[in-house]
Amino acid sequence: MRLSKSWIITAKDFKTYRKKKNILYALIAVPTLITVLFPAIINFAGHKNGGNGLAPSELVILLPAFTFFYVILSAYLPTPISSYTIVGEKVEKSLEPLLATPTTDGEILLGKGMAAFIPPVLVALVASTAFMGLMDVVTYSKLGYDYFPNEATALTLYVIAPLAALMSVQMNVTISSRISDVRTGQQVGVLTILPFAGLYVGGELDIVNLGSTDTLLAIVGALVVLDLILFVVARATFRREEILTKWR
Repeated sequence: MRLSKSWIITAKDFKTYRKKKNILYALIAVPTLITVLFPAIINFAGHKNGGNGLAPSELVILLPAFTFFYVILSAYLPTPISSYTIVGEKVEKSLEPLLATPTTDGEILLGKGMAAFIPPVLVALVASTAFMGLMDVVTYSKLGYDYFPNEATALTLYVIAPLAALMSVQMNVTISSRISDVRTGQQVGVLTILPFAGLYVGGELDIVNLGSTDTLLAIVGALVVLDLILFVVARATFRREEILTKWR
């Protein structure tokens, strides 16, 4: 497999994304809204009931859950990109020339995968860094110390979030390889966030301890296994000859 060939495909897709308003909106507006919204919620709650607001014991439950939301974000953001990168290009008649080039299926998949993986992960990391800074400002008076960063946060943002993005990319590429409508691909692809949304709700309700290293390591192990399975499935599903001859 030639990485240089894959990177050419990735660079080409990067240029295309800049012209797609729905992709730019997802990559910029959604993370920005989340980053500002959560600290604002905590700040608003802190001024209720005569300024008593949330107790420190409540904050240490909510903060890991809010941090985990960036895992959901990392799983969601690749969906519009992955759906477009195959189905969208097929609809716009720009995929066939790529499939006809002397590149292997693996090189095409890697190039498309990197194009869908890199922007969401970078955006999520930048947004979460801003989130941690804002949240420390809001919660310091209650906790008496800066909650962020910590070991659980590092696991969540630097390990689980990229693994979730990789899972989303592989699942969406697999889905996109079997359908011929961008909207359908996006609607089905959004289902990838459901397990993470369930964990997030469990964290807010204190059913799942998202601040526990053991819990987070268990999630990491499950995602590694799932990503390996999806890699095999994606390689088996992506058939350029079938895309060229049957997608009409």
